[in-house]
Amino acid sequence: MKRARSSEVFLGAGRLRARRRLAPLLAAAAFAYLLFVSVKLAGFGSAGPASAVGRLAAGGAGEPLRRGVERPAPRAPARAVAAVSGYGRITGEILRRREAGEGRRRRWGQLGNFTELERAAAEAWALGAKAWEEASAFTGDVDSIASRDGGEGPAECPGSLALGGGETAVAFLPCGLAAGSAVTVVGTARAARPEYVEALERSGAGNGTVMVAQFAVELRGLRAADGEEPPRILHLNPRLRGDWSGRPVLEMNTCFRMQWGRAQRCDGTPSRDDDQVDGFRKCEKWQRRDIVESKETKTSSWFNRFIGRAKKPEMMWPFPFSEGKMFVLTIQAGVEGYHINVGGRHVASFPHRMGFALEDATGLAVTGGIDVHSVYATALPRTHPSFSLQQVLEMSERWKARPVPEEPIQLFVGILSATNHFAERMAIRKTWMQFPAIQLGNVVARFFVALSHRKEINAALKKEAEYFGDIVILPFIDRYELVVLKTVALCQYGVQNVTADYIMKCDDDTFVRLDIVLQQITTYNRTLPLYLGNLNLLHRPLRRGKWAVTYEEWPEAVYPPYANGPGYVLSIDIARDIASRHANHSLRLFKMEDVSMGMWVEDYNATAPVQYVHSWRFCQFGCVDNYFTAHYQSPRQMLCLWDKLSAGRARCCNYR
Repeated sequence: MKRARSSEVFLGAGRLRARRRLAPLLAAAAFAYLLFVSVKLAGFGSAGPASAVGRLAAGGAGEPLRRGVERPAPRAPARAVAAVSGYGRITGEILRRREAGEGRRRRWGQLGNFTELERAAAEAWALGAKAWEEASAFTGDVDSIASRDGGEGPAECPGSLALGGGETAVAFLPCGLAAGSAVTVVGTARAARPEYVEALERSGAGNGTVMVAQFAVELRGLRAADGEEPPRILHLNPRLRGDWSGRPVLEMNTCFRMQWGRAQRCDGTPSRDDDQVDGFRKCEKWQRRDIVESKETKTSSWFNRFIGRAKKPEMMWPFPFSEGKMFVLTIQAGVEGYHINVGGRHVASFPHRMGFALEDATGLAVTGGIDVHSVYATALPRTHPSFSLQQVLEMSERWKARPVPEEPIQLFVGILSATNHFAERMAIRKTWMQFPAIQLGNVVARFFVALSHRKEINAALKKEAEYFGDIVILPFIDRYELVVLKTVALCQYGVQNVTADYIMKCDDDTFVRLDIVLQQITTYNRTLPLYLGNLNLLHRPLRRGKWAVTYEEWPEAVYPPYANGPGYVLSIDIARDIASRHANHSLRLFKMEDVSMGMWVEDYNATAPVQYVHSWRFCQFGCVDNYFTAHYQSPRQMLCLWDKLSAGRARCCNYR
């Protein structure tokens, strides 16, 4: 037998050791592959509620588990609960009361912690049933309704108010304001203090600390629904230091339904002479350090005086607020807007927005870096304001809704509206609800309205619904975080009461170009479900601050893709899935209705591909030319938009 050489023995031993090291790796890879395959196969073969892959059995039909938003912690399967009809078939004339009893309460969000939302909804349903009974039994006159609760007389409506000072000041104006009313704040602006801005540090500009000196004076509406922030009818924010522009700025804005409008900023540059409010400029001129005023030469000055064209010397004032100095700020209510005077000098004017009337300004708040010495309100109205339904609602056969057609239609439009928004609903009836598509029965539009705490408002709503036939009354008390229930009801109505290919959701301050929306939905693949709107991608929930969302409310780092709430379109297949899951109590709800819709569409997309279509012409803030929808439109603006559209021009009406 021939002996191997020493080199061959060494090479053979090396190969043997390499094979021994590789064997465990191959075994581990094979085990991982078998485990992966077994898990995948188990998902196809199981349909029980405790399946590893997870198909929830509900009434014998399996439903895929929702992705992403329900990952955090698996829980034991909930016990089966008898189905409770939350809405039934909803119409504007028939209102089914929610069944009472703790044992039959709905349990939304079975895999999440939504106890606060559930508690608010249960309370709203219970109060809504009582409110509807009171409205049905109301026999008073609903043609003249006081804007707020309370009696009339000097005790309830004082002609003037005077308050002492402090770090902050909050005043209640029981009967709002009237033309000529004035609110005066005497205070001292505090010195600047350092504030941390996380975004500034991320950008690499220093350590994220900036010196800020600012305060805010706000006229607020105190008639907001429960849980909703009061609207800011006027937000006046003098920024002495710390503005992103690096200059002192006077910023004015409004906030409605927790959404800020477009800010009006005055930085010392005067507005145009034709851009006025009650004859006053929106922004007056003051001295700016970054602009050097041109001066006449001695020769030109002498020549102009010689020919009789001498320039009148212009008085240049500095920014009206200074750190550590006292000021007297007066806000006077005019016919077209609010006028801001400091030290007796007019500095800015802000036009009325979003259809707010003067009497809606029932609260005053002064906050921020200011020491308030005193607050005065003068020339206040002495009686509670009231409005006549006959002045707001035009009871004409022309504006009545057509009956729901029995044949299929192309689009159903659900309009979310507040109880007392009579003028907004009337403006929509007289404008874009007059499109031929609605008049010919190819499109059906209905308002979805919850109830108010006030029985006379509910009685007036009932009368409006009975006459026009275009209102779906929802039997719960209106609250901001329960707007999502209106969206669910909208989907249920579109599935149960009409036969439509698509459903559109919008608000009562949204102007819709129905002809263009119909053109848009016909250009896409009709075989695939559609989700059309102004889409937001990779938006993150706020974890700190006033609008913070807790991890219990939303455990994920980002929201799913979702369309802005003022206007979006979805296929009937998606709406049918939402209504079905809501009926079997497997639909997860979130307090932000547009995010909820994005979550529901993402769930449906896990089973059937959805066309996500984005268009910025579904405007979120205000209006742009050639819009598809325009948001934050007052009744007056809607009439203007309709007039322009009737003339063939899709142009905005930016006056208020």
